This record gives sequence, C-alpha cells and structure tokens, in this order.
Amino acid sequence: MKVWLVLLGVALVAIGLAWPLVERLGLGRLPGDLRIEREGFSFYFPLTTSIIVSLVASLVIWWLRR
Repeated sequence: MKVWLVLLGVALVAIGLAWPLVERLGLGRLPGDLRIEREGFSFYFPLTTSIIVSLVASLVIWWLRR
C-alpha cells in the first residue's frame, strides 16, 4: 500500500514538472475543452484533454503489462 502512495506522489510530481512541455504541445486548448469566462467567474474543464491523457495512460499500462 505504501509503495503505491509513493509511486502516485512521484507520478504527480513528474506530471507537474512536465506540464510546461504539455502546454506547448497544445493539450489543454483542444476543441471540446470547456471554458466559460464571465465577469468575476471562470470555469475550465479539459474534457478532450482528459480523454486523450486517459487513453495514452491506458495504452502505456497495457504495454507495460505485456
């Protein structure tokens, strides 16, 4: 159990460090990402980006388990 928590923490740090690179690739600004901006309010939900990241992560995990 403790190993998984450490791995999760390392993964989150790695994602945080890689985020500037990910932004340069265009993720986070894809068609289908919801962005609502009004005076005093802003809402952003990266729907398409989440789906793509999930698919890539699933493929990597599948490939590692083979």
